[in-house]
Amino acid sequence: MITSSANPRIRRVIQWRQKARERRADGVFLAEGFKMFEEAPGELVREVYVTSGALEKAVSRPVLRKKLEEAGYETVTEELFSKMSDTRSPQGILCVLRQPVYRLEQMLDRPDPLLVVLENLQDPGNLGTIVRTGEGAGITGVIMSGGTVDIFNPKTIRSTMGSVFRVPFLYVDSLDEVLSKLRGRGIRTYAAHLEGSRYYDSFSFCGGTAFLIGNEGNGLSQGTAERADEYLKIPMEGRVESLNAAVAASLLMYEAHRQRRSTGN
Repeated sequence: MITSSANPRIRRVIQWRQKARERRADGVFLAEGFKMFEEAPGELVREVYVTSGALEKAVSRPVLRKKLEEAGYETVTEELFSKMSDTRSPQGILCVLRQPVYRLEQMLDRPDPLLVVLENLQDPGNLGTIVRTGEGAGITGVIMSGGTVDIFNPKTIRSTMGSVFRVPFLYVDSLDEVLSKLRGRGIRTYAAHLEGSRYYDSFSFCGGTAFLIGNEGNGLSQGTAERADEYLKIPMEGRVESLNAAVAASLLMYEAHRQRRSTGN
Protein backbone atom coordinates (compact mmCIF):
# COMPACT_ATOMS: atom_id res chain seq x y z
CA MET A 1 0.00 0.00 0.00
CA ILE A 2 1.24 3.48 -0.89
CA THR A 3 1.09 5.69 2.18
CA SER A 4 3.21 8.75 1.38
CA SER A 5 2.28 11.79 -0.71
CA ALA A 6 5.99 12.05 -1.51
CA ASN A 7 5.68 8.94 -3.69
CA PRO A 8 6.57 10.11 -7.25
CA ARG A 9 3.56 8.36 -8.79
CA ILE A 10 1.18 10.02 -6.37
CA ARG A 11 2.77 13.42 -6.89
CA ARG A 12 2.34 12.96 -10.63
CA VAL A 13 -1.35 12.09 -10.26
CA ILE A 14 -1.89 15.23 -8.19
CA GLN A 15 -0.17 17.30 -10.90
CA TRP A 16 -2.39 15.76 -13.56
CA ARG A 17 -5.46 16.61 -11.49
CA GLN A 18 -4.44 20.22 -11.02
CA LYS A 19 -2.81 21.24 -14.30
CA ALA A 20 -4.06 20.93 -17.88
CA ARG A 21 -0.53 21.59 -19.10
CA GLU A 22 0.76 18.48 -17.35
CA ARG A 23 -2.12 16.37 -18.68
CA ARG A 24 -1.40 17.54 -22.23
CA ALA A 25 2.33 16.94 -21.89
CA ASP A 26 1.83 13.35 -20.76
CA GLY A 27 -1.29 12.66 -22.84
CA VAL A 28 -3.38 11.45 -19.89
CA PHE A 29 -6.46 12.30 -17.88
CA LEU A 30 -8.09 11.10 -14.65
CA ALA A 31 -11.47 9.53 -14.01
CA GLU A 32 -12.90 8.82 -10.57
CA GLY A 33 -15.60 6.54 -9.25
CA PHE A 34 -16.88 3.02 -9.84
CA LYS A 35 -19.09 3.94 -12.80
CA MET A 36 -16.33 5.78 -14.62
CA PHE A 37 -13.86 2.94 -14.03
CA GLU A 38 -16.39 0.34 -15.17
CA GLU A 39 -17.12 2.24 -18.40
CA ALA A 40 -13.51 3.22 -19.17
CA PRO A 41 -12.21 1.43 -22.28
CA GLY A 42 -9.64 -1.10 -21.14
CA GLU A 43 -7.17 -0.07 -23.84
CA LEU A 44 -7.06 3.48 -22.44
CA VAL A 45 -6.46 2.55 -18.77
CA ARG A 46 -2.84 3.08 -17.69
CA GLU A 47 -2.97 3.09 -13.89
CA VAL A 48 -5.57 2.41 -11.20
CA TYR A 49 -5.50 3.54 -7.56
CA VAL A 50 -7.92 2.21 -4.99
CA THR A 51 -8.43 2.35 -1.23
CA SER A 52 -8.87 -0.86 0.78
CA GLY A 53 -12.54 -0.05 1.43
CA ALA A 54 -13.23 0.55 -2.25
CA LEU A 55 -11.32 -2.60 -3.14
CA GLU A 56 -13.61 -4.67 -0.93
CA LYS A 57 -16.64 -3.26 -2.73
CA ALA A 58 -15.08 -3.75 -6.15
CA VAL A 59 -14.11 -7.39 -5.71
CA SER A 60 -17.69 -8.23 -4.75
CA ARG A 61 -18.80 -7.16 -8.23
CA PRO A 62 -17.62 -9.61 -10.93
CA VAL A 63 -17.28 -6.99 -13.70
CA LEU A 64 -15.18 -4.67 -11.56
CA ARG A 65 -13.12 -7.48 -10.10
CA LYS A 66 -12.25 -8.77 -13.58
CA LYS A 67 -11.37 -5.31 -14.81
CA LEU A 68 -9.12 -4.65 -11.81
CA GLU A 69 -7.34 -7.94 -12.38
CA GLU A 70 -6.77 -7.08 -16.04
CA ALA A 71 -5.64 -3.49 -15.43
CA GLY A 72 -3.66 -4.03 -12.24
CA TYR A 73 -3.88 -1.56 -9.38
CA GLU A 74 -2.16 0.12 -6.46
CA THR A 75 -3.78 0.46 -3.04
CA VAL A 76 -3.50 3.79 -1.23
CA THR A 77 -4.62 5.05 2.15
CA GLU A 78 -7.89 6.96 2.53
CA GLU A 79 -5.97 10.07 3.55
CA LEU A 80 -3.74 9.89 0.52
CA PHE A 81 -6.63 9.24 -1.83
CA SER A 82 -8.37 12.39 -0.59
CA LYS A 83 -5.36 14.37 -1.82
CA MET A 84 -5.51 12.71 -5.22
CA SER A 85 -9.26 13.13 -5.55
CA ASP A 86 -11.17 16.03 -7.06
CA THR A 87 -14.43 15.23 -5.25
CA ARG A 88 -15.75 16.07 -1.79
CA SER A 89 -16.92 12.52 -1.14
CA PRO A 90 -14.43 10.24 -2.93
CA GLN A 91 -15.55 6.72 -3.83
CA GLY A 92 -12.03 5.45 -3.40
CA ILE A 93 -11.15 4.44 -6.96
CA LEU A 94 -9.33 6.52 -9.57
CA CYS A 95 -7.87 5.61 -12.92
CA VAL A 96 -5.32 7.29 -15.16
CA LEU A 97 -6.21 7.00 -18.83
CA ARG A 98 -4.54 7.75 -22.12
CA GLN A 99 -6.15 10.67 -23.95
CA PRO A 100 -7.96 9.39 -27.05
CA VAL A 101 -7.24 11.09 -30.37
CA TYR A 102 -9.93 11.67 -33.00
CA ARG A 103 -9.78 13.11 -36.50
CA LEU A 104 -12.30 15.38 -38.20
CA GLU A 105 -12.71 12.86 -41.00
CA GLN A 106 -13.99 10.29 -38.50
CA MET A 107 -16.83 12.65 -37.63
CA LEU A 108 -17.65 13.56 -41.21
CA ASP A 109 -17.47 10.14 -42.85
CA ARG A 110 -20.95 9.20 -41.70
CA PRO A 111 -24.36 9.75 -43.27
CA ASP A 112 -25.86 13.12 -42.27
CA PRO A 113 -23.44 14.03 -39.45
CA LEU A 114 -24.82 15.87 -36.42
CA LEU A 115 -22.14 18.05 -34.84
CA VAL A 116 -21.79 20.62 -32.09
CA VAL A 117 -19.18 23.32 -32.61
CA LEU A 118 -18.13 25.20 -29.46
CA GLU A 119 -16.32 28.52 -29.46
CA ASN A 120 -14.45 29.47 -26.28
CA LEU A 121 -16.83 27.74 -23.86
CA GLN A 122 -15.36 28.23 -20.37
CA ASP A 123 -17.41 26.28 -17.86
CA PRO A 124 -16.26 22.65 -17.33
CA GLY A 125 -19.77 21.62 -16.26
CA ASN A 126 -21.32 23.09 -19.40
CA LEU A 127 -18.91 21.20 -21.63
CA GLY A 128 -19.46 17.95 -19.77
CA THR A 129 -23.24 18.36 -19.95
CA ILE A 130 -23.08 19.00 -23.70
CA VAL A 131 -21.01 15.85 -24.25
CA ARG A 132 -23.34 13.75 -22.11
CA THR A 133 -26.53 15.15 -23.65
CA GLY A 134 -24.97 14.88 -27.08
CA GLU A 135 -24.49 11.15 -26.66
CA GLY A 136 -28.15 10.82 -25.71
CA ALA A 137 -29.18 12.84 -28.76
CA GLY A 138 -26.97 10.82 -31.08
CA ILE A 139 -24.46 13.45 -32.16
CA THR A 140 -21.51 12.53 -34.33
CA GLY A 141 -18.99 14.61 -32.44
CA VAL A 142 -17.98 17.83 -30.68
CA ILE A 143 -15.58 20.30 -32.30
CA MET A 144 -13.98 22.93 -30.06
CA SER A 145 -11.94 26.07 -30.58
CA GLY A 146 -8.55 26.16 -28.89
CA GLY A 147 -9.92 28.63 -26.34
CA THR A 148 -12.51 26.18 -25.05
CA VAL A 149 -12.07 24.74 -21.56
CA ASP A 150 -10.03 21.54 -21.31
CA ILE A 151 -12.30 18.55 -21.87
CA PHE A 152 -9.98 16.55 -19.61
CA ASN A 153 -10.62 18.86 -16.66
CA PRO A 154 -11.74 16.52 -13.83
CA LYS A 155 -15.01 18.47 -13.45
CA THR A 156 -15.74 18.05 -17.15
CA ILE A 157 -14.94 14.34 -17.04
CA ARG A 158 -17.24 13.90 -14.05
CA SER A 159 -20.05 15.84 -15.75
CA THR A 160 -19.95 13.58 -18.81
CA MET A 161 -20.84 10.55 -16.65
CA GLY A 162 -18.88 8.30 -19.01
CA SER A 163 -19.99 9.84 -22.32
CA VAL A 164 -16.47 11.21 -22.83
CA PHE A 165 -15.44 7.62 -23.57
CA ARG A 166 -17.89 7.36 -26.47
CA VAL A 167 -18.42 10.78 -28.06
CA PRO A 168 -15.66 11.83 -30.50
CA PHE A 169 -14.22 15.30 -29.88
CA LEU A 170 -11.59 17.52 -31.40
CA TYR A 171 -9.83 20.81 -30.65
CA VAL A 172 -8.98 22.91 -33.70
CA ASP A 173 -6.77 25.93 -34.23
CA SER A 174 -9.14 27.56 -36.71
CA LEU A 175 -12.91 27.29 -36.69
CA ASP A 176 -12.94 29.11 -40.05
CA GLU A 177 -11.13 26.21 -41.71
CA VAL A 178 -13.45 23.68 -40.12
CA LEU A 179 -16.58 25.58 -41.14
CA SER A 180 -15.27 25.73 -44.70
CA LYS A 181 -14.78 21.95 -44.67
CA LEU A 182 -18.28 21.43 -43.31
CA ARG A 183 -19.73 23.59 -46.07
CA GLY A 184 -17.73 21.63 -48.62
CA ARG A 185 -19.35 18.43 -47.32
CA GLY A 186 -22.84 19.91 -47.57
CA ILE A 187 -23.23 20.20 -43.80
CA ARG A 188 -25.35 23.20 -42.88
CA THR A 189 -24.28 25.31 -39.93
CA TYR A 190 -26.70 27.00 -37.54
CA ALA A 191 -25.70 29.73 -35.10
CA ALA A 192 -27.69 30.09 -31.90
CA HIS A 193 -27.88 33.88 -32.06
CA LEU A 194 -29.96 36.71 -30.60
CA GLU A 195 -30.32 38.17 -34.10
CA GLY A 196 -32.01 35.05 -35.40
CA SER A 197 -35.41 35.75 -36.96
CA ARG A 198 -36.72 32.16 -37.00
CA TYR A 199 -37.27 29.77 -34.14
CA TYR A 200 -35.14 26.64 -34.02
CA ASP A 201 -38.08 24.27 -34.60
CA SER A 202 -38.85 25.83 -37.99
CA PHE A 203 -35.70 24.37 -39.57
CA SER A 204 -35.02 20.86 -40.81
CA PHE A 205 -32.01 19.19 -39.22
CA CYS A 206 -32.39 15.83 -40.95
CA GLY A 207 -29.43 16.41 -43.28
CA GLY A 208 -25.85 17.08 -42.23
CA THR A 209 -26.08 19.63 -39.40
CA ALA A 210 -23.73 21.56 -37.13
CA PHE A 211 -24.86 23.79 -34.26
CA LEU A 212 -22.55 26.67 -33.31
CA ILE A 213 -22.54 27.53 -29.61
CA GLY A 214 -20.55 30.45 -28.22
CA ASN A 215 -18.98 31.60 -24.99
CA GLU A 216 -21.27 31.77 -21.94
CA GLY A 217 -20.87 35.53 -21.50
CA ASN A 218 -20.18 36.82 -24.99
CA GLY A 219 -21.79 34.30 -27.31
CA LEU A 220 -20.25 33.61 -30.71
CA SER A 221 -17.64 35.97 -32.06
CA GLN A 222 -18.82 38.08 -34.97
CA GLY A 223 -16.49 36.32 -37.39
CA THR A 224 -17.72 32.84 -36.48
CA ALA A 225 -21.38 33.87 -36.44
CA GLU A 226 -21.06 35.38 -39.91
CA ARG A 227 -19.80 32.05 -41.25
CA ALA A 228 -23.02 30.29 -40.26
CA ASP A 229 -25.53 29.36 -42.96
CA GLU A 230 -28.46 30.32 -40.74
CA TYR A 231 -29.21 32.14 -37.50
CA LEU A 232 -31.79 30.57 -35.24
CA LYS A 233 -33.30 31.55 -31.93
CA ILE A 234 -35.04 29.90 -29.01
CA PRO A 235 -38.37 31.41 -27.94
CA MET A 236 -38.20 33.24 -24.61
CA GLU A 237 -40.93 34.34 -22.25
CA GLY A 238 -40.72 36.80 -19.38
CA ARG A 239 -37.57 38.87 -19.12
CA VAL A 240 -35.10 36.09 -19.97
CA GLU A 241 -32.76 37.08 -22.79
CA SER A 242 -30.84 33.86 -23.25
CA LEU A 243 -30.32 30.36 -21.87
CA ASN A 244 -27.31 28.63 -20.36
CA ALA A 245 -25.05 27.41 -23.17
CA ALA A 246 -25.49 23.74 -22.24
CA VAL A 247 -29.28 24.10 -22.04
CA ALA A 248 -29.44 25.84 -25.43
CA ALA A 249 -27.21 23.19 -27.03
CA SER A 250 -29.35 20.43 -25.49
CA LEU A 251 -32.56 21.87 -26.92
CA LEU A 252 -31.05 22.05 -30.40
CA MET A 253 -29.51 18.58 -30.30
CA TYR A 254 -32.74 16.99 -29.14
CA GLU A 255 -34.80 18.84 -31.74
CA ALA A 256 -32.51 17.32 -34.37
CA HIS A 257 -32.90 13.93 -32.69
CA ARG A 258 -36.72 14.30 -32.64
CA GLN A 259 -36.84 15.17 -36.32
CA ARG A 260 -34.55 12.35 -37.35
CA ARG A 261 -36.41 9.83 -35.24
CA SER A 262 -39.77 10.82 -36.72
CA THR A 263 -38.45 10.51 -40.27
CA GLY A 264 -36.46 7.35 -39.59
CA ASN A 265 -33.27 9.18 -40.57
